[in-house]
Amino acid sequence: MKRDVFQGIADPTRREIISLLAKGEPMNLNSIAERFDISRPAISKHIKILEECNLIDIQQEGRQRICELKPESLEPVSDWVEKNRRLWNQRLDALEDYLNKLQNKEDK
Repeated sequence: MKRDVFQGIADPTRREIISLLAKGEPMNLNSIAERFDISRPAISKHIKILEECNLIDIQQEGRQRICELKPESLEPVSDWVEKNRRLWNQRLDALEDYLNKLQNKEDK
């Protein structure tokens, strides 16, 4: 099943995992799992989804699986937020203009 970045960030646990990995150093699955009050298999499922969404890279080092964030994969989210921020700013500016016009009519 093809997943996209928005599916990856849809869950609060996955967003927290992304935040942990965004701090810099790659982490193994046990280190990630220790930070949560959910089971190791549940964390593994979240990690698998993040990998399928191309948000993290997993390398096998001996018996450990090391997870590393791929920050460039978050660009579609940033682009979407920026596009919508501009749209809402335009709408709010238009509302402000309209309200100012109404206020000016009442003042006359």
